[in-house]
Amino acid sequence: MFQKGDLLISEPFLHDPNFSRSVILLCEHNSEGSLGFVLNQSSQMLLEDLGEEFENIDLPVFIGGPVDHNTLHFIHTLGDKIENSVKVNDNYFWSGNFQQVIKLLRLNIIKENQIRFFLGYSGWSSGQLQKEYKAETWMQIQDYNDDLFELDANSLWRQVLRRRGGKYLEISNYPTDPRLN
Repeated sequence: MFQKGDLLISEPFLHDPNFSRSVILLCEHNSEGSLGFVLNQSSQMLLEDLGEEFENIDLPVFIGGPVDHNTLHFIHTLGDKIENSVKVNDNYFWSGNFQQVIKLLRLNIIKENQIRFFLGYSGWSSGQLQKEYKAETWMQIQDYNDDLFELDANSLWRQVLRRRGGKYLEISNYPTDPRLN
């Protein structure tokens, strides 16, 4: 059912603050569990805030999920231009040679719309994601545009749903709190 490269879109009234109106790129899914990164939850930090090795690299850092906030991850669109990258799908790659990434960032070879950094990740144990899907916590999108890093992160949830059209267009207009409508 699920496969790496899928987008997980949270249902509009999900009350978990870690995943409220989130868009997650699933980077791993197998019999042991699933792993992905929330693409639209900013941290208010820049990469340069994380240590001297990142000095003058002012790219935003996102919260990838509620697991291991002391770990730094990245997703990119550069394919084998970054050694040891893990292919997620034809357009997105996870991880790779970190020192090479830092060097290419310092040389301005990598642009902001080609890479996204995350503190922590989203993880599910074996069968957990399927249970949450059956409980209607998540919508699954397998075919989507490859420009996710170019869209405004603050409105990504709404934009992805609007692009789907049909019932998704209606869902994209749901208020955050229907009691205030």
